[in-house]
Amino acid sequence: MDKLVILTGAGMSAESGIKTFRDDDGLWEGHDVMEVASPQGWRKNPELVLDFYNQRRRQLHEVEPNSGHEALSALEDIFNTTVVTQNVDDLHERGGSSNVLHLHGELFKVRSTQHPELVYDWKEDLNIGDTCEKGHQLRPHIVWFGEAVPMLEEAALEVLDADIIMIIGSSMQVYPAAGLVGFAQKARKIYYVDPNPSINYELSLIADLKVIDAPATQGVPAVVEDLMRV
Repeated sequence: MDKLVILTGAGMSAESGIKTFRDDDGLWEGHDVMEVASPQGWRKNPELVLDFYNQRRRQLHEVEPNSGHEALSALEDIFNTTVVTQNVDDLHERGGSSNVLHLHGELFKVRSTQHPELVYDWKEDLNIGDTCEKGHQLRPHIVWFGEAVPMLEEAALEVLDADIIMIIGSSMQVYPAAGLVGFAQKARKIYYVDPNPSINYELSLIADLKVIDAPATQGVPAVVEDLMRV
């Protein structure tokens, strides 16, 4: 069974109503991203950070997977499939994908500020005073700017072993995630689905690259149909 690795970015979830990371003015929901997505922002104003992610978590309860998410799950019947996503939502899982690696963390999880190995499922608001089993404040289980990406090595190994790669809804400009395709040593074909595709250096080196200039709900089902004929 061929190994298929699917790399997804914000555009994968945009049509479900999840806003992409930054608006045109560089702000995220009206905030400078460093205020709500950095260790410095957390130390300066943890209440603001918690409120920001509480709002994101509430929004996630209100949205559903789109047809792009759902189309991907059918590929598990014919490929050894891994989804590597930059998204912190759970729409891939709700759409039927069973093997999902979250590079940047998960909105429905929290972790201890002092013991990062203590991670908990959490679907409600997180507040000051909510603590881990050892008594330390909990924080969102999100990789912030300036923090290491713990799952990056595992993701690179997945790409290294891939026979086919699909990239969906990613600007291919945000590193280190955008550099993952550079590990594709044995992939015989790469699909890139995005309404505004941007070919970075790593993609420019790929001989068999098929670009589908379309949003996820249109482009993904088309690629899935193509792969079903492989």
